[in-house]
Amino acid sequence: MQKPWDIDLTIYDDETELLAGLRRKDRLVCTCLLKRFAPRLYRLALHLTGEADEAEDVMQESFIQACDHIAGFEGRSGLGTWLHRIVLNTALMRLRRKQPQMVSLDEPSAGEQGQSGWLDQEIVAALVDGSPGPGSDVLSLELRETINEALLRLPDALRTAFVLRDVEGLTTRDAAAALGIAESALKVRLHRARLALRAMLAPYVHSLDESAGGTPS
Repeated sequence: MQKPWDIDLTIYDDETELLAGLRRKDRLVCTCLLKRFAPRLYRLALHLTGEADEAEDVMQESFIQACDHIAGFEGRSGLGTWLHRIVLNTALMRLRRKQPQMVSLDEPSAGEQGQSGWLDQEIVAALVDGSPGPGSDVLSLELRETINEALLRLPDALRTAFVLRDVEGLTTRDAAAALGIAESALKVRLHRARLALRAMLAPYVHSLDESAGGTPS
C-alpha cells in the first residue's frame, strides 16, 4: 500500500536548502520534508506503536508539529535527528494515553534465564536497518520480515522497552525515564522481550538450521 510520502517530488537538493524552504514556509516544503525523512522514521513509529494506522497518525502529527515549530529548530543537530526526537516523543505520548497493560515487575524466574546469542544481534541489526541494501539476498529479507512480525506481536510494554533500549540505543536510565518506570522494571521488561522474541523466532531459526544442515554462526 502506498504511503503519503511515496511521491515523485524533488525540489530541494540538500538539507540546507530544505531548511531554508521550511523557514520561508514554501508551499510544498512540508511534503518534501515528509518524503525525505518519513520512510526511516515510520519504522520507528511502527516499532513503538505496533499498528500501521497508529504509526501513520504518529507521522502525521509529528510532521505537522515540526512544520509549525520550525522556528524553534536551532540547528544544533541535523533535521533528521530533530524529527527523530519528535516522532519518538509523539509515539510515547500516544502509548501513555492507551490503557496500560498488566506486566509483572517481579524479577524473572530461573526458568526465564537465557543466554544471548547470534539471534539477538540479528534482531537488532534487522530492526535498525529496516531497508535491505542492494546486496541483500532473499534469505536476509525473509529474516528481517520475520523479525519485524515477531516484534509487532509483543505486548506494548515489552516492545517499547526493547525498541528504546536495544534498537534506539538509549541507556537503561534514559529508556526507563522515557517510559516513566523504574530502571529495575525496564530491565525486567527488556529481558522478557528478548526471551519472547527468541521463542517466537526459534521455529524459523530451526528451519534454517535444518535447511543448511548446520548451525547459524
